[in-house]
Amino acid sequence: MNLPNKITLSRIFLIPVFIILMSAPFNWGALEMGDRDLPVAHLAGALLFIIASTTDWIDGYIARKYNLVTNLGKFLDPLADKLLVSAALILLVEIGLAPAWIVILIISREFAVTGLRLVAAGEGSVLAASQMGKLKTWIQIVAISLLLLHNWPLAFIGFPLGTIALYLALIITVYSGYDYFKKNWHVMRDSK
Repeated sequence: MNLPNKITLSRIFLIPVFIILMSAPFNWGALEMGDRDLPVAHLAGALLFIIASTTDWIDGYIARKYNLVTNLGKFLDPLADKLLVSAALILLVEIGLAPAWIVILIISREFAVTGLRLVAAGEGSVLAASQMGKLKTWIQIVAISLLLLHNWPLAFIGFPLGTIALYLALIITVYSGYDYFKKNWHVMRDSK
């Protein structure tokens, strides 16, 4: 297993730690932010999420720069992204910072695209992430990071940038799913 794939696996292994930080009843206090507080456990979870998300860029950069792109990496990298983003979105619903209907639509798109990739894999083909899919992931990560941080640093002025970014992520997620199926429908059409 090469270095980029090990980095991708590290992202997957950070997910349970992130979940524990966000959902265990740690009482480390809170930081005051205008009219609301940011629990220190949420700050720690947000920082871990951001670190884990950064490994997505690092593993891709190393894989491309040193010609270490593998089929395993093409499979693991989007899977790791989906697991991390899905866990974060579900936790945001749990703590009341994201509407469930948006999370359901985003995760449903991820399941649909994963299903298409599995059909392609059964036919001996690997479908890499598209540029639109990469943009979708980046915007989701920005939105989730802002929401995990309770919109800090803009919480002082009451500007809901995280919520706006989440709606933008929803729009791009739905569009990128449509685009992905449109470009790869031949996989479904030609499957045996």
